[in-house]
Amino acid sequence: MEFVAIVALLALLQYIYFATLVGQARGKFGVNGPAVTGHPVFERYFRVQMNTLELLIVLLPGLWLFAYYVRPTWAALLGAVYLVGRFLYLRSYVADPAKRGMGFGLSMLPIFALLLGALIGAGSALLRG
Repeated sequence: MEFVAIVALLALLQYIYFATLVGQARGKFGVNGPAVTGHPVFERYFRVQMNTLELLIVLLPGLWLFAYYVRPTWAALLGAVYLVGRFLYLRSYVADPAKRGMGFGLSMLPIFALLLGALIGAGSALLRG
């Protein structure tokens, strides 16, 4: 379970890093808070941060439930794929939002696998009694 904990913590640190990039983009592009619109590149950084927050809400419970009901090693590996996907998403979305597909896929597919695996694992445990 230690690897699962490390991946969960890395996902949270990644989110903080993305939030830091948004703060830097605010300064660079002159978008003063509380505004969330202005320069298009700032808006891209902001959207990456918000998209990541939206996914964290699903990733973290899915990660832990999959680890509990299926296998911690596989949960950690799927979580690692998610982390790579988020960095690819950041790079591609900021450069050209139309090219974010691979990063998006490498973020969403592991989440779907975690949730489906956790659901199947919990259902199996329930049926076993």
